[in-house]
Formats: sequence, C-alpha cells, structure tokens
Amino acid sequence: FFQLTLLLIIFTLVVDCGVSPPGSGSYPYFVAIQIGLAGACCWALLIIGFLGFNLWEDGTTKSMLLVRGTSMLGFIANFLASILTFKAWITDHKVATMNASGMIVVVYIINAIFLFVFVICQLLVSLLVVRNLWVTGAIFLGLFFFVAGQVLVYAFSTQICEGFKHYLDGLFFGSICNVFTLMMVYKTWDMTTDDDLEFGVSVSKDGDVVYDNGFM
Repeated sequence: FFQLTLLLIIFTLVVDCGVSPPGSGSYPYFVAIQIGLAGACCWALLIIGFLGFNLWEDGTTKSMLLVRGTSMLGFIANFLASILTFKAWITDHKVATMNASGMIVVVYIINAIFLFVFVICQLLVSLLVVRNLWVTGAIFLGLFFFVAGQVLVYAFSTQICEGFKHYLDGLFFGSICNVFTLMMVYKTWDMTTDDDLEFGVSVSKDGDVVYDNGFM
C-alpha cells in the first residue's frame, strides 16, 4: 500500500506542479495514471481491511497475490475509466464534450465504497479483536482528516485561493490532511499488529540468539 502511495505522490507532483503542463499531450495520461494509482490504493485497502479477521495470514503468498492482484485490477479499472473519459479531450481538445458518468462511478462511488468497507473492518477489529480504543481513535482521526481534505479541495479551494491572494489553495491544505490520514493508517496498522509479531527473539542458555516464528 505504501509503495503505491509513494508512486501516487510522485505522479501527483508531476501533475500538480506543472511538470506536465495542462494542455500538453502528455497531461491527460499523467492524470489518468494518477487516478489509477489512487484507485489502486483504495482497492488495496479493501483487502488489507480483512486481514485483522485472520481470513488469511499476512505476508504469505496468498496474501501478497490478493493485495497485488486487487491493486492491479484497481489501477486498470480507474485508469481505463479516466483515459476513456479523456478521449474527447485528447482528440478534440474539448472538455465540454466529455461524458464523465463512468469515471464518476468507478473513481468516486466504487472507491468510496471500498474505503467505507475498510473503515468498518478496522473499527470491528479495534473494538472486537484487539479491543484497543487507541486504535479506534486513530481510525476516527484518520477519517476526519480524509474527509476534511476532500472538503477543502472540492468545496473551499476557490475561496482559500482568493483569500491567500493565489499563493495557496485548497490543494495545499488537502495534501496536509492526506499526510495526516496516511499517518493514522500506519498508526492503526502499527497498533493492531503490536502483539502479532512475525517472530520472537530470545536468548538461549549458551548466549545464542534464537529466532522463533511460531511454526517451528
């Protein structure tokens, strides 16, 4: 997930910082890749959300195939939905002729459902499995920052831009909120796996370090 997030940040910088300028031939493709990576992150979180129920063991071949396969499907679905929507933009250079219904369904509705399922799964794990209210607090805090970031970007970006004389806009504050959201995702994982180490370390009577993964 965090590897996908790193790629998403890189392509977001390419798009938002004007490395690929709006109106250039490469811009729609970079935007589609950015949206595809964002979708891949959402689809990866859907699978990760079920790990706490021990449906499969984390780190195994099955687990990695599920996460990577689902992430790939998420990237392909979101990339195709975006690039097909941008087809008129690419060929005719006319935004007004685009039909964005398919893109809205895939990018916003389906991804939002997957994020909702992830949050519910994490809440169930925190309340019923690990029974740690600190985990619950981290989940709600991450959810708050995520929602706040979306609101700042999509609802108040213009007002913020005008208020700061075009030096800052909602995207700046939304990005900060996204960073805090990622911190809470990591913190949730860190706290829920605290007592489920991959291996234990002990010292034998001869002073040798012994590694025990629980299966030997």
